[in-house]
Amino acid sequence: MNVLILTPDAVGSTLLQRVLTITMQFHDFGRPVINLHELTNGLNKFYSPDFNQEILNKQQAKWGYHQSLEEIVSLLESVTHWKTARLAQYHINGRQDTIQQQLPFYNYLNENFFIIACRRKNVFEHALSWAITSVTKKLNVYSNQEKLTIFLDLYKKGITVDVDNFTWTLQRYKNYLDWCDKHFQVASYFWYERDVPNIERFILDLPVFASQKKLLGWKDSFNIDFATYNKCHFVGGDIGSIALENKEKLLAIGFDPDRGSDLEKFRKDGFLPEVLRAMPSGVADFVNTHGSQFRQANQSIARMVELGIVVSAPPIKKQTTLEKLYLIKNIDQLIDIYNTWAADHAEFADLVSKDQLFEQGIVERETYAIAGPSNRGSDLLAS
Repeated sequence: MNVLILTPDAVGSTLLQRVLTITMQFHDFGRPVINLHELTNGLNKFYSPDFNQEILNKQQAKWGYHQSLEEIVSLLESVTHWKTARLAQYHINGRQDTIQQQLPFYNYLNENFFIIACRRKNVFEHALSWAITSVTKKLNVYSNQEKLTIFLDLYKKGITVDVDNFTWTLQRYKNYLDWCDKHFQVASYFWYERDVPNIERFILDLPVFASQKKLLGWKDSFNIDFATYNKCHFVGGDIGSIALENKEKLLAIGFDPDRGSDLEKFRKDGFLPEVLRAMPSGVADFVNTHGSQFRQANQSIARMVELGIVVSAPPIKKQTTLEKLYLIKNIDQLIDIYNTWAADHAEFADLVSKDQLFEQGIVERETYAIAGPSNRGSDLLAS
């Protein structure tokens, strides 16, 4: 079965694509299952000797809006393998296709894909994610080295969010909801806050797997469940926990991404000694317990990337809500702006307070972090 994920980004769609596609490899669907990532910014068709058939994917594809929507449909129809993919409204807007060109494309997707729409209950935190992305220009990060290189200085200095950009992001989320409701036959909703902590369960409960004789998860195939894998993925570059617990230790971390052999070792191991040395001992114990299985899973996923099954491994969580409260200097101003906007959009946007965000952040970090911020609550709320 083909699966399409609708997204405004910063709602877990890349994580869902990757984990779904990898999980589908554990099962027999009668045909290969290939992840195409974004449908509208370039697909490549080629003969794969590994699958003994023509496939579509992003390998060696020319990224950009050079393929018409009609051409994209022709490419999708020209191969027999199953596809997982996403469609982001901002790409549709960026392409500037007419509505007359869009409607046949949407109809094809409705008729040929099981459609999942990603949503956020915490629209404020979604907008914060986009605000940080507008600074870093990184929608996702895939390694601890990449995360440290991009974010270390920002954690040390902080960010002041442009309020016009923030307000525009809120409106774009509303536009996304309207777009989904108007054009798509959504079969399932992926709620970030509810479903990310139980993403394997969400995936295996999809009707996509109804024909399988036995449902297999990451533990069955990789000897590590996804929740533990995801936490391993996060803690190796968890500079946020260091910032929340002891900023002096954060300021002492120096990282040179061009160190050659050391960096190659970090790439192989998946963990960053600079970070682990600054973390409480429980983190190192966790890494020592699960590191071997984590690395073995990554080796299997790397083979899937090599075969063109997925574009990349699952992304790493960039920041939890608590880290965003720490990073953003004008958080109080943004809360006021958001609450004024949310009062006019109460049908999908709840009001927020700093205390509420802090409590939500504590719960959220149980999904990712080993270390607390047990002693940082009052400081964050007072900042």
